[in-house]
Amino acid sequence: MSFILRHTFKPRLARAKDALEARAIMNGGIFKTPPGVRITPAALGGVPGEWVEVGSGSLAGVLVYLHGGGYFACSTRTHRPYTTAFARRGFRVYAPNYRLAPEHPYPAALQDAVAVWRAVRAEAGGLPMALGGDSAGGGLSLATMLKLRDDGDPLPTAAVLFSPLTDLAGTGESRRTNDRRCAMFYGGSFERVTEFYVAAGGDPRDPLASPLYADLHGLPPLLIHVGADETLRDDSTQFAARARDAGVHVELTVWPAVPHVWQLFYPFVPEGRQSLDVAAAFLRRNFGTE
Repeated sequence: MSFILRHTFKPRLARAKDALEARAIMNGGIFKTPPGVRITPAALGGVPGEWVEVGSGSLAGVLVYLHGGGYFACSTRTHRPYTTAFARRGFRVYAPNYRLAPEHPYPAALQDAVAVWRAVRAEAGGLPMALGGDSAGGGLSLATMLKLRDDGDPLPTAAVLFSPLTDLAGTGESRRTNDRRCAMFYGGSFERVTEFYVAAGGDPRDPLASPLYADLHGLPPLLIHVGADETLRDDSTQFAARARDAGVHVELTVWPAVPHVWQLFYPFVPEGRQSLDVAAAFLRRNFGTE
């Protein structure tokens, strides 16, 4: 899978002239919804999205899942491999289509994510709740928790983060050392992400845009999975170190050989299924439902 991505997706994305062309490349692909999974369109907190759930079996809790895509691409549809996988593992999942840059730069996505969290919590009926996200959605999950904490809102019981984008300033060494090794992105690609998401004159080290620079005290237990070969590897490892220094419980695993957000490819990549299994078990353990 890494070989295929490195020789097809990666060079195509690098040649994209603007956000719209890059968005079209990243929005490709069709995932067949697994049998027994029900997808219901909804709009919570004024943000369109969808509930993803199975019709029977015991319910472990509620998961709000924020899709990746560099804040400028992808949708609930492209990320159904994640949401349907968690639904099949016993979670009721809500995934929002938050507003995308560059048409809607920071803090639009954060405003939408916070509004969705509050609306889903009002409907959760006392069930335990978690946040999850991959890549930009992982960074957005962290920013959402920081905003909720600062506003005095109840926080998720736990959060699962897959290769989260935590540093729009791009200070990690892996942006350089994994430039050729990463199957999906050149290190410089994230300069465009910053340009799209942070409006002209904005600060890429704003803690609610780049959670690496935030005061991280009081966050709930976090699970972070990232690939050793990713340009975004250090966004995870540096964040995990800072979170632990702030007293946050973090379970970090650096996986060998896998591409960025390899869980998307779980029908073909066994490590994708393994990562999702570990994440689901982590949530159930923190919910007290395992």
